[in-house]
Amino acid sequence: MSYAGYSQLPSGSDQERREAQLAASTYDVLQRTTDSIQRSNQIAIETESMGAEVLGELGEQRESLLRTTRRLEDADQDLSKSRIIIRKLSREVLYNKIILILVIILEVGILVGLLVLKFAHL
Repeated sequence: MSYAGYSQLPSGSDQERREAQLAASTYDVLQRTTDSIQRSNQIAIETESMGAEVLGELGEQRESLLRTTRRLEDADQDLSKSRIIIRKLSREVLYNKIILILVIILEVGILVGLLVLKFAHL
């Protein structure tokens, strides 16, 4: 006799049927557990692979950041040198202006002196 495609087990003791059902049930649980473990292993392998890729990218980014830091330090040193040079140039420009003003004052003084001498002899 069959029910929904399943054949009835040959008649045997109730105990044997229960043991057979228990064995079948245990086999199904073991099969599902095995499948679950295989899926978990696959996920773990994929996760490890992704982790290795991320680690590699982080290493590259670290190197890039270190290079950028070195460039910034070099730029900072260059800026410091430039500030020093600009200060020196500013001082020299100021000295040149002072000298130019003194020369102009001296020339004006000489001119005034010459005018006084010229008009004093008249």
